[in-house]
Amino acid sequence: MILVADGSVRTLKEMGRKRVYRGERGQHGQGSGKHGRRGEDVVLRAPVGTQVQDIGRGDLVADLDEAGKTVVAARGGLGGRGNTWFARAVYRAPRIAQRGQLGEERELQLDLKLLADVGLVGMPNAGKSTLLRAISAARPRVADYPFTTLEPSLGVVELGYERFVVADIPGLIEGAHAGVGLGLDFLRHVERTRVLVHLIDGSRPDPLADMDAVNRELAQYGGGLEEREQIVAVNKVDLAEVRRRQPELRDLLASRGIVAPFISAAEGEGTANLVRSMATALAATREERPAAAEVAKLRPQPLGRRFTVRREGEAFRVEGERIATFVEMMPVEVEEGRQETWWRLGRWGVSSALRRAGAAPGDRVRLGKVELEWPG
Repeated sequence: MILVADGSVRTLKEMGRKRVYRGERGQHGQGSGKHGRRGEDVVLRAPVGTQVQDIGRGDLVADLDEAGKTVVAARGGLGGRGNTWFARAVYRAPRIAQRGQLGEERELQLDLKLLADVGLVGMPNAGKSTLLRAISAARPRVADYPFTTLEPSLGVVELGYERFVVADIPGLIEGAHAGVGLGLDFLRHVERTRVLVHLIDGSRPDPLADMDAVNRELAQYGGGLEEREQIVAVNKVDLAEVRRRQPELRDLLASRGIVAPFISAAEGEGTANLVRSMATALAATREERPAAAEVAKLRPQPLGRRFTVRREGEAFRVEGERIATFVEMMPVEVEEGRQETWWRLGRWGVSSALRRAGAAPGDRVRLGKVELEWPG
């Protein structure tokens, strides 16, 4: 199974409609020594910014943070060899063939973290969606009640020859870092942003308390969000009550060392200067931004030839990737298959290693998931 980051895919919803994805089974071999056709690859297209997690191991498989980035998440099994492969001078008409190896099975978790330069954060109904509409061509849903925005929206902002992406992160509430409301769904999208614009609703009874509540959620979420470059802006200055409180709010913010522009996202007042502040902050962080860590891709590797032999209770255990794979694919349920298996293992040095380990004819030998009697 191959995962590809595709810029035309916006969400993981379509992929989530199906719980299990299976690669096509390869075709059987044909006459005249022809091998069968390989199974077609399963190619899944995911949004740019998708992180792929292995649930079983708990590690990061890939971070598809660029369009076109590809990762082999699970590989198909080796094809089994037909009977002609086993033929030799003294064994001209073998009647056995290998089974195909089972493909990998992995349980993966896909998380989408939007790729944006600037993230708009704030309490519900602070005007973030209205601001995004004002400064870009994005058209997020806007209404005069909390939680209008149920999923992040992206907009491209142009300033002269510069372009950058702004994300409207749905409103945060107290306890968001612990998953209250849709907190975790929202906060993960802030992780990749380089600059935050903290939008304060100037019409609220205590705008600074709102700002502190959001900042607490950012800090408790972790990931260094509390240290992210942050521009504070007071919105809804078009309302008479906010304009009247402007000197008071400016002094309160100044007492904390914050110089915040007063804007009206609805009327466009002050938004041009705010966009310039975003561009200036981005230019400063661009120089400091560390190089993204490379995530290793899963690629098929040659089977290792090394093996070890050790006693395991009353039996002996042969450990080695090549040995285990070969034996598990062989038809050891029939005598001819067992004879051919031990002949091959003898050529690879397994029988000699068993003798050195103290094995005697008739002892049980475990090879991968298979247990056989050693003929000696």
